[in-house]
Amino acid sequence: MSMKRQRAMLILVSVALLAPFVPAQIGQLIKLVGIWEVTRKYGGEIDKEFNKLIKRDPKTTTATKVVPIITTGVGSRNAIGMVQVSGPKAQVDKVKAVAQLEQDLFGKEVRIRAMVPMASEKYTDGVKPVDQVGVTGIVDFKL
Repeated sequence: MSMKRQRAMLILVSVALLAPFVPAQIGQLIKLVGIWEVTRKYGGEIDKEFNKLIKRDPKTTTATKVVPIITTGVGSRNAIGMVQVSGPKAQVDKVKAVAQLEQDLFGKEVRIRAMVPMASEKYTDGVKPVDQVGVTGIVDFKL
């Protein structure tokens, strides 16, 4: 067995043995980073699956793309996932992530959600929408 392979096996076994002792926040961070990277790496393939699922006409001029989504808000669970956005190609190309903002109204009788396609991956830049782009599909993982 090569040295590189031995090192990889050691890391894998170490992670498996330590996983039960990892604080929940670190587990959430691992999910966050993992899903973000899966979205970047396989977003194109996931986008094709969304288009097959809804039987989107391949000749359409509407562009689509899969990007990460972060859900947060007052009274909501925090989550990360993936969404498909669609709209004019020039606008879809600007979208880097989607912010899903949630809030309960009247106790918990009504929940409102805003899905905001953003040109930034950072909330610190503010939640500014990319015009003419909407969300057409969601993949959601609980944090």
